Amino acid sequence: MMKLFTEFGRFLLMLRGMFSKPENSKMYWKEFMHQCSDIGIGSLGIVVIISVFMGAVSTLQTAYQLVSPFIPLSTIAQIVRDTVILEFSPTLVCIVLAGVVGSKIASELGNMRVSEQIDALEIMGINTKTYLVMPKILAALVVIPMLVVISAVLGIWGGRLAGTLTGILSGAAFDKGLHQFFKPYNVFFALAKAYTFAFIISSIPAYYGYYVQGGALEIGRASTKSVVVSCVLVLFADYVLAAILL
Repeated sequence: MMKLFTEFGRFLLMLRGMFSKPENSKMYWKEFMHQCSDIGIGSLGIVVIISVFMGAVSTLQTAYQLVSPFIPLSTIAQIVRDTVILEFSPTLVCIVLAGVVGSKIASELGNMRVSEQIDALEIMGINTKTYLVMPKILAALVVIPMLVVISAVLGIWGGRLAGTLTGILSGAAFDKGLHQFFKPYNVFFALAKAYTFAFIISSIPAYYGYYVQGGALEIGRASTKSVVVSCVLVLFADYVLAAILL
């Protein structure tokens, strides 16, 4: 228990240490844009694939469970829409990104720590927490909600495509259900989850990578531990946000 509080305190100190005046604003901006490209473009392919098939599977399974003839087929679109927006796109995509983005952040910072690049930057008078950690967290907060929005759109489109190709329901019926009983608050809830999860899956791996000690074996362990902890915290935050906001 004491180790948990110690690590939590060191994590808060790392976050506090990020907020200092930049030594060179152009250099920090360049690193921020590099991280946005790295996290966003680098993760776009897997997000597209997961989202389309996620929506398609949702349509097929919902149609399989709705066996009553008294339920209109447009209900399938309503269920797919709300499921994708509320849960699949923010939570499932962010869990995948915890593995893709989180392991990359932890291994990158861990390699810099082990090879003493971080120590060299600090000797040069650069605040490494601000230069190395902060751009990664800010980039995740900017890019990951965009990926969640793209995932929701593609998930709904994938559900529509699966429904029309398999003959479960027509495109008109799906579009009708898509507009019925829509709550804009669901989009706000999804974005609230996206920003929370983005912070988790960027700051936790950054912490484990920044403070890694040892060699290549410890980098691998830190990367694995950061992904596991991030996924657990994403699921815990998912429950807490659902209990508070819904």
